[in-house]
Amino acid sequence: MKIDLNSDMGEGFGPYRLCDDEAMMKIISSANIACGFHGGDPDTMGRMVRLAKLNGVGIGAHPGLPDRLGFGRREIPFPADELRQQMLYQLGALTAIARAERVTVSHISFHAAMGNMVNRDPELAELMMDAIATVDANLVVFVTSGSEIERAAKRARLKTLALFLADRAYDAEGRLVARGLAGALVKDEAAVRARVRQFLLEGTVTTIDGAVIAMPARSILVHSDTPGALELASIVRGEIEARGATLAPAAELAE
Repeated sequence: MKIDLNSDMGEGFGPYRLCDDEAMMKIISSANIACGFHGGDPDTMGRMVRLAKLNGVGIGAHPGLPDRLGFGRREIPFPADELRQQMLYQLGALTAIARAERVTVSHISFHAAMGNMVNRDPELAELMMDAIATVDANLVVFVTSGSEIERAAKRARLKTLALFLADRAYDAEGRLVARGLAGALVKDEAAVRARVRQFLLEGTVTTIDGAVIAMPARSILVHSDTPGALELASIVRGEIEARGATLAPAAELAE
């Protein structure tokens, strides 16, 4: 069995960093690189691309809303075409930086509020996926299983890879619990270990209210801004390897 372990990377800017990027790149198999709107900047993007190249890690664009103060987690009511242009601007910037380092962008993963807005609106999802397919029909789209983004990506004939978020709680409908609610962020090492083990062995996750639901995914995400992210990512990788599975970047696993 092969599985991807990914993290949102380069979400600081200038001298400010959220995690030990160099150490995290040695643990994961795919990096979702912030593209300068909710986090990141040209120099940070270049550093992330070079680190990914050095460690054989898949490179992905992680576009978000232009809201540094809110870290891209506050919804802003932009018109659909403006959101499309914001996404293309960020994807284009990372693509150019990657090409200059003689590597390619292999996947795209929406950040926070931008992803929530796209997932809630079938027409917006269609607009976004058609734009991505026009830029690069080989890009893999990270999705939540059964989501609008997944359906729109498949209609656009893009490959997808479903995510399991190791450090976020789910409700009984398979949706992420809102960050403002108690228990939404899972940062206890024992809890993360148990969740990942359950996912790997049974393909399920226990929800915040105790229900057990299916979790059809081939990629595990650990947010780099979660407290103790480096230790949590190490735990996740250890559980993957303990089950006899091997890590592989998104491009090798997408369908």
